Amino acid sequence: MSSTIAIAPVRKTVNVKATAQRAFEVFTLKVDRWWPKSKGIGETPIKQSTIEPFVGGRWYTSFEDGTEAIIGHVRVWQPGKQFVVSWEINSKWKPDTRVALASEVDVRFVPQADGSTGVELEHRDFERMGAAEGETMRAGVDGGWPGMLELFAKEVGAG
Repeated sequence: MSSTIAIAPVRKTVNVKATAQRAFEVFTLKVDRWWPKSKGIGETPIKQSTIEPFVGGRWYTSFEDGTEAIIGHVRVWQPGKQFVVSWEINSKWKPDTRVALASEVDVRFVPQADGSTGVELEHRDFERMGAAEGETMRAGVDGGWPGMLELFAKEVGAG
């Protein structure tokens, strides 16, 4: 008899004063403007963060030494509505090419009556990594996403 573990997803929200389309574009196409150069999974300084704008596209980081590290791959690309990407990083914050173990980040852009947009982020499927690694990753992103969303919201506000 085997048991299946379940690890609760991390859910975070932020409201931004922008249309859903603009919020989506800043989150994805302009990720390099708000994702901090100090938050990378490589050994050398970050040069640029990029999300390729199509299903199957890479979310990757380019480093000053010319190397790259893949953060994940785009699974859903619906401009102005939803962006889903695999999170191909292990609990030691290193790239992990075993896609079957990847968690997933789902970001939805919900227009509000006042013209702003609610950005709803859910990071899930930690159990794919196993109990210990999954809980470690969950704790890490639970503490990390609020700061990242704050940086994203500031960039949206910078216009």
